[in-house]
Amino acid sequence: MPPSSAQPTGPVALICGDDDFGVSQRARQLYQTWSTELGGMDHETIDAAAGNSGEALKSLARLREALNTLPFFGGGKAVWFKDCTFLGDDRTASAAAVTETLGELAQELKNFRWDGVRLLISAGKVDKRKTFYKTVEKLGTVEIFAALSIDDRDWAARAEELALKKFRALKRAITDEALAELVQAVGPNARQLESEVEKVTLYAAARDEVGVEDVLAIVSRNKQARAFALGDALGDRDLPRLLRCLDEELWGMETDRQKSEIGLLYGLITKVRALLFLKEMLGAGWLKEERDYNRFKAQIERVPTEGLPTDRRINPLALNPYVLFKALPQARRWSSADLVRALDLLLQCNRRLVASGLDTELVLQQTLTQILRADTLAVTGR
Repeated sequence: MPPSSAQPTGPVALICGDDDFGVSQRARQLYQTWSTELGGMDHETIDAAAGNSGEALKSLARLREALNTLPFFGGGKAVWFKDCTFLGDDRTASAAAVTETLGELAQELKNFRWDGVRLLISAGKVDKRKTFYKTVEKLGTVEIFAALSIDDRDWAARAEELALKKFRALKRAITDEALAELVQAVGPNARQLESEVEKVTLYAAARDEVGVEDVLAIVSRNKQARAFALGDALGDRDLPRLLRCLDEELWGMETDRQKSEIGLLYGLITKVRALLFLKEMLGAGWLKEERDYNRFKAQIERVPTEGLPTDRRINPLALNPYVLFKALPQARRWSSADLVRALDLLLQCNRRLVASGLDTELVLQQTLTQILRADTLAVTGR
């Protein structure tokens, strides 16, 4: 959850975290609030981004000067030490001169007379063990914004909350299913999410609320959402589309080093597991086929947790409810035996990719063809 936007209680505020979009938004909001409250025209913004220790020391010198310069036009003064890059544990932050100067500044802040002066620091990663951080924490307020991550179980819920907040700010409504589709299309990217909310709001301006059809028509799908297309083609048992999606993903790897064949394979394994989990929950009577997303989500929330795995990688409740909802019609196309067989073939494919020198594209194509065509000859290890 993002930190509360309540007014800080002390004269110093540190807004930090790896969600640079959230940090930037909150810091700008607080700076504007403080500037208005304090009045005057002497507020200062200091660029604290530094590529080396020399630049860091110059930024700190400008900060000291700003804090100790009285407002010329009367009133108070807000100082924003913006986008500081040397409060973490990187090379610049660990330089002896920077560490020493930050320690001296921390002591100065303890003894500083804060009458009519406010200090705002925005930064990325910070080292909580350091004296400067501990001093700021005691003097004022620290707000930490963690970036959305696909590895977090609740990333989709957090993303939905961020999107809803933006829709409300724009005085617009969106259906629950459209909201879930939007989040799945954009993925864990707060900046892009806000941009897409604005775009779909303009697109659907003539309607009372944004619907799924609006999201599908106008929202850009990020690389994670495009990867979902591969799993959806497998779930739909559509071999031509599946091989086309595979070709697109493999082509994308030429320019995206974060992608890998193993990553694609794990995504397919996750998809088959989701279908298998869904089929088992339907068979156990925990879920019933439902076309309304809200009613389906309510069923998911009532699934008994007793006896389910504690490991989130194999716990069906760790999956996003919308992913399961979209997989409902796909589950009807598979038998449990087919899904178990598909998992076995994907695991064999994993071993072949890791241990053999075979062409990875060929191995993946053969495996997917074998999964969807029962009459395909067994894949050989030639």
